[in-house]
Amino acid sequence: MKRLFSILVIAAVMVLGAGNLNAANDVNTLPGTIVNFVQDEEAAAAADEAEEETLGFHQELKKRFIEGGPAFMGIVLLCLILGLAVAIERIIFLNLSTTNTKKLARNVEDALNSGGVESAKEVCRNTKGPVASIYYQGLDRADESIDAAEKAVVAYGGVQMGQLEKNVSWLSLFIAIAPMLGFMGTVIGMITAFDRIEAAGDMQPSLVAGGIKVALLTTVFGLIVAIILQIFYNYIIAKIDSIVNDMEDASITLIDMLVAYKNKKRI
Repeated sequence: MKRLFSILVIAAVMVLGAGNLNAANDVNTLPGTIVNFVQDEEAAAAADEAEEETLGFHQELKKRFIEGGPAFMGIVLLCLILGLAVAIERIIFLNLSTTNTKKLARNVEDALNSGGVESAKEVCRNTKGPVASIYYQGLDRADESIDAAEKAVVAYGGVQMGQLEKNVSWLSLFIAIAPMLGFMGTVIGMITAFDRIEAAGDMQPSLVAGGIKVALLTTVFGLIVAIILQIFYNYIIAKIDSIVNDMEDASITLIDMLVAYKNKKRI
């Protein structure tokens, strides 16, 4: 009986000792667990902040656009979309209209000397761009006289210039109307702010803050649209000027080639 009691006492002591040891281990590991948890939370918070910074510009832009009001902001956005559509169409057209005028002049001159006017016209038919079209019109009048060829070149050059400048006036309209719409939104926002002051009978910042904010937002977005479209407009105008200069140089070169060709035929 005593032996059994002793065994039970020893077993109880061992169980209590193991429990105390596990508790001590848990106490020792608890600070590390807490530190790891805090670090994980800080890392998650930092990741969330980084994500907010990444998406912040788009979210802020969307927020400000909605705050500006759908009426004027929608019209300003429509001006941007239509202006970009016109600009992209003109840029594609002008790039397709660009021709290596020096190479074309050499090919036309070689064809004119070797195969005559018809061979030179065939070269022009197989080449895209306004310069090739001007060459073709001048060569088509080459059998009449140099003056007739020169008049045809000048007249058709004006037609080609009109094709190059097509729809550019719409782009300038959108550039002008976008900030005007923004300023109109500004005026309406200020009127709304003063109406609230008049209705309240007191000058409180909270009464006028909303109207003034809408006014400033419409102005900012209108100016942004105008700046974007103005960049495209300047590029298009520079491209048109470059092509027109090539057309003028090509016209002079063509007349010189026709004069030399006629003098060669007379000899």
